[in-house]
Amino acid sequence: MKGILLLIITLLLPFLSNGQGLPSLKLSDNRRYLVTADNRPFFWLGDTAWELIHRLDKGQIDLYLKDRSDKGFNLIQTVVLAELDGLNTPNAYGDKPLIDNNPEKLNEAYFALVDYLVEKAGTMGMYIGLLPTWGDKFNKKWGTGPEIFTPENAKKFGELLAKRYKDHTNIIWIMGGDRAMEEERHYRIVRSMAEGIRSLDQQHLITFHPVGGRKATDFFGKESWLDMDMFQSGHSRMAKDYQFVLASRALDPLRPVINGEARYENIPDRFWDDEHHGWLDAADVRIAGYWSMLAGAAGYTYGCNDVWQMYETSRDPVINARTGWQAALSLPGASQMGYMKKIFEALPWQQLEMDQGLIIGENPENESHIVAARTKTSDLVLAYTPIGSPINIDLTKMNAPSIKAWWYNPRNGKIAAIGDFETNAPHKFTPWAYGWGSDFLLLLTASESKVDFTHFME
Repeated sequence: MKGILLLIITLLLPFLSNGQGLPSLKLSDNRRYLVTADNRPFFWLGDTAWELIHRLDKGQIDLYLKDRSDKGFNLIQTVVLAELDGLNTPNAYGDKPLIDNNPEKLNEAYFALVDYLVEKAGTMGMYIGLLPTWGDKFNKKWGTGPEIFTPENAKKFGELLAKRYKDHTNIIWIMGGDRAMEEERHYRIVRSMAEGIRSLDQQHLITFHPVGGRKATDFFGKESWLDMDMFQSGHSRMAKDYQFVLASRALDPLRPVINGEARYENIPDRFWDDEHHGWLDAADVRIAGYWSMLAGAAGYTYGCNDVWQMYETSRDPVINARTGWQAALSLPGASQMGYMKKIFEALPWQQLEMDQGLIIGENPENESHIVAARTKTSDLVLAYTPIGSPINIDLTKMNAPSIKAWWYNPRNGKIAAIGDFETNAPHKFTPWAYGWGSDFLLLLTASESKVDFTHFME
């Protein structure tokens, strides 16, 4: 009996240690969303932790992963060759990623920590959106660099990473790293790295993290290795996240699209301007998130200025970081993104189509812009008002004689019933608060709908 038990443990051990408890991800049949290997909808809720591998030790990684898992995050975006002098400043254990800054010579001591992160995240039900390198390693621009990549060693680097992680089911590869492709050499380096990965790893999805205000498909839209589109709507209250989604959804071939870097919480608004515009806050995070998802995104990545860089008072702050990363884990925007994921997952969210024709009257494209979506069967409508403006909905477009209406509060994840309505005329729904930070999600369901909101009630 002991021999049989030992055999079972031996057979299971590689799967448990390689994150094999998580199903691999793939594109949905209509190529608009992500699903698990057994075709369950996958809501990508990522967190931005660019410097995690570079700056944290194992205990801190554990603390961080537990916090994000408890808040509902299921994916972490991080970088192997990190932005903040990731080549020449060692990690928490004194190890640098490469020997002699040669992409063909991995430092095993450094990669042992990468291994630890991937495997630990897998045991906690989390995927890793792994960038092989930040973009300054091939297009320095404003970064530290140095530029170390050629098309030849980029391909080899991709092969080495693929060989190391191809058996972990919780990996998504993210090329790029906040840089535009400005020369043919840049295209060749990124393409070669992706092809190096793909030569040994045909299982994991690949996308590209672009510079601010751009999409992956702006640069690599015709590349066969690009499975998903990703955009960086950027750190501006003026960003219209839904426009990126709509632009991507109009392309051929169709790909799922992720808002991979939106407005960070606790960062100066438009920090690159000489003029001071104040600070972005949790309301900015919520607006970017709901605008993205109701427009048809497959997922959203939250970010905090203090957390991405794992800022501590003993370090030089980047972009005016002002809160230690451990304290910043508790900023409200992160929990509120978990609430967003929870309400969407309670609904057939991958069946939604953005439909602005549901909204009657003026709807200016500023910070008050209302976004609406409905299912193809028109028995479910969602409409989001960023600052509490009344929502005048054409109920005659719903496929039900009567409907139930609900307000969902994005700040606390709770729902309140509004009432029952006939669908023979429009109706104006007015939230109980108005102004910045007073956003609401309106839910309209057919009266006979089986959707259960009990666990969202006060």
